[in-house]
Amino acid sequence: MDTTARLRPVLRAAALAFASLAFAPLAAVPALAADPIRIGSVVSATGPSAFLGDPEAKTLKLYVEELNKKGGLLGRPVELVLYDDGGDANKARTFATRLVEDDKVVAMVGGTSTGATMAMIPVFEEAGIPFVSLAGGIEIIEPVRPFVFKTPHTDKTACQKIFEDMKARGITKIGMISGTDGFGKSMRNQCLKVVGGYNITVLADETYGATDSDMTPQLNKIKNTAGVEAVLNPGFGQGPAIVTRNYAQLGLKLPLYQSHGVASKSFIELAGPAAEGVRLPAPAILVGDKLATEDPQKAVVAGYKASYEKATGQSVSTFGGYGFDGIQLVTQAIDKAKSAEPKKIRDALEATRSYVGVTGVYSFSPTDHLGLGTDSFRMLEIRGGDWTLDAPTR
Repeated sequence: MDTTARLRPVLRAAALAFASLAFAPLAAVPALAADPIRIGSVVSATGPSAFLGDPEAKTLKLYVEELNKKGGLLGRPVELVLYDDGGDANKARTFATRLVEDDKVVAMVGGTSTGATMAMIPVFEEAGIPFVSLAGGIEIIEPVRPFVFKTPHTDKTACQKIFEDMKARGITKIGMISGTDGFGKSMRNQCLKVVGGYNITVLADETYGATDSDMTPQLNKIKNTAGVEAVLNPGFGQGPAIVTRNYAQLGLKLPLYQSHGVASKSFIELAGPAAEGVRLPAPAILVGDKLATEDPQKAVVAGYKASYEKATGQSVSTFGGYGFDGIQLVTQAIDKAKSAEPKKIRDALEATRSYVGVTGVYSFSPTDHLGLGTDSFRMLEIRGGDWTLDAPTR
């Protein structure tokens, strides 16, 4: 029996126990009068990255409200100090400084984009306050920094998952078109680093800016490059939706792969019918109803989905899920440490093992502040305006 099979009953039990705790009907609890435990957050709830940051902000607020109705943490209420950077990394750093110096937070969950996260890291590292990022770039946790963790899969892991799928389908020559934002540049670089290991060659390599509204010239270059068998678009925000629409307008029939940065129903809505057939790696949350009964994440995903959709009237997204895992990891660390002292929270975070989240099953260590592998990604394809779950590639 392999390790996954041996762990499955344990993880399944943990998931069920967690789900019943996190989403059970709320019992009456005494009013909380002690000084609050302040947890900070900076997300992009408005601006070009709002479809990422808005569900993050709503998730964090919802979770803290429910937590306080159940009695808070350590007999104290939890206060979420939340700022919206509007997608501006400079504003994010300013808010990070405010969280440390004025708001006196003991931990931080946020950072919608890689750029904003990288701008805030020095502030929290210098202050010795644990920071759980919700952004994708691998440079957030490589090299490992003592106080920085993150919940989304890395861009490197996404590249590997995509190339595994391409290799299984016999694709050996591709074109790339990448965003020049922090996430797009980082994922492009990671894909170029690992692509050779899959015997795949990049024949065309184009880019676009965050505010570009037409990627037809770049896609035409790829279209006219002899030998291209598929196209990969490392990017997030509105850019990939524009790429997808332009792709269809040009009549390109090659397989189009997007990154986990577009794993949201909003992408399908923005791209419209052009999204049909797009393939991408994503967490289990997008296909919770399609997971096997014995899947350890099924109960957790179902619990979060029901709670979020009832409270907001909106569909869940991977990005809200990143926020859910982030706040859960921090509050569990506080509870485990029996302390709201930042260094003890950090130590408890790093000691986290087999936490069943909606994004994956996390196991941190002193050398790994992500704790997820390619097996926590599911390969999806958009069909009929919805996600379909592929069987694992071999």
